[in-house]
Amino acid sequence: MGITVPEEYGGLGMDNLTWTVVAEELSQGCTTTGAVFAAHILCVEPIMLFGTHEQKEKYLVPLATGKTVGAFALTEPNAGSDAGGVQTRAERDGDHYVLNGTKIFITNAGEAGIYVIMANVDVEKGPRGMTAFIVEKGTPGFDFGKNERKMAYGSLPNRELIFNDCRVPVGNILGRERRGFRVAMQTLAMGRIGMGIGAVGLAQAAFNAALPYTKQRHQFGKPISSFQLVQAHLADMATEIDAARLLCYRAAYLKDQGRPFDKEGAMAKLYSSEVANRVCSKAVQVLGGYGYTKDFPVERYMREAKLFEIVEGTSEIQRLVIANALLKEG
Repeated sequence: MGITVPEEYGGLGMDNLTWTVVAEELSQGCTTTGAVFAAHILCVEPIMLFGTHEQKEKYLVPLATGKTVGAFALTEPNAGSDAGGVQTRAERDGDHYVLNGTKIFITNAGEAGIYVIMANVDVEKGPRGMTAFIVEKGTPGFDFGKNERKMAYGSLPNRELIFNDCRVPVGNILGRERRGFRVAMQTLAMGRIGMGIGAVGLAQAAFNAALPYTKQRHQFGKPISSFQLVQAHLADMATEIDAARLLCYRAAYLKDQGRPFDKEGAMAKLYSSEVANRVCSKAVQVLGGYGYTKDFPVERYMREAKLFEIVEGTSEIQRLVIANALLKEG
């Protein structure tokens, strides 16, 4: 839970590439566990990047040591792809800010003990009013609403956060007032790597289910692995998974080197999420009728794969991020 956190704050002090390798293994074994892990880093990362020493001692240590889980709250009914459209208000009142508003689809919500909340001190100015706050579970005026019922990830909490005159100390601002959009963008950049490698882990799990099945299933007196069209499916699946994995590794490596990685992270997330959907669909196809039943895991993998094209920035948004970066480079 604290792989990339410095040792002085209870972490292992390791690099982002190592974190990425671990994230893939977790998602390959259980995508829900991988999602909890990836959402947790969205709380850890901004506190590491923008937190004061006091904030890191108070909040980063329990996050890194696994004493509590973290969550990151940006999305609202009218602020999803439009990250700058946050309507949750934060009004200064003496040595506190008073938060009012609602967040939706927040992963780990309810179970997490520490939250990084994006609010706005000047809604009319959009992104220029956004401010990040650290809010603890149990703070008066901070409650949880609906837990979404989804087509997959039934055990993963995705709840509403409801703020009703929630008083947060001034000392819980993360970074500076009106710098929340920068906090959000840098956090989401790391999140793209996490979502990308999570998709790779899921795709690998689907491939691992399909490959041995082709050797066991016989048709026309021979295993279906001997049929060239089935072999073509396997070859495409394995090649795309490897390419997606390497894109994620590259983005993590660039981050470790202190080099820009926004474009590469978006590429990794875009390609990996779409690969996961293709691979999981092909896994169902390879298993045929059995692939469509709940006796085998690939039908669940196919349902889970769709989330990766939506969460942490849709595929459409990733294409815009990549195109904007290319245009600036040109």
